Amino acid sequence: MFASSTEIDTKMNTETKVIPTDSELEILSILYRHGPQNVRFVNDEINKSREVGYTSTLKTMQIMLDKQMLQREIIDRVHIYSPVQKEEITQRAVLTEVIDKAFRGNAASLVMNLLGNQETSKEELAQIKSLIESLENKK
Repeated sequence: MFASSTEIDTKMNTETKVIPTDSELEILSILYRHGPQNVRFVNDEINKSREVGYTSTLKTMQIMLDKQMLQREIIDRVHIYSPVQKEEITQRAVLTEVIDKAFRGNAASLVMNLLGNQETSKEELAQIKSLIESLENKK
């Protein structure tokens, strides 16, 4: 049966704590940057940095739909995908996973490694100081 001119798959749960794989995170990043898109657009973006077949991108996005990481809207038989969760929620989930696995839950160790191993601009340091001050004022 054909989809109506506008149909939305509502396999959504914004509370799901699914950690995306590297390929899924790459797709999510494209969708966060460019907004809702079809598979062709996402595949073309991925192919700017590495070669991936259309069917591989399609399959990954279908799996992400099943995992409730993406939602799909069908407009005139074109499937448009968008992330279920906001970018900040995905970033927080991925970061929490990294902290737990690589730093045994020690966020301070992560911050020390980041600041010690990369060039940090004065603007970035000012933002970090401001964040620390606001966190201290909350306590």
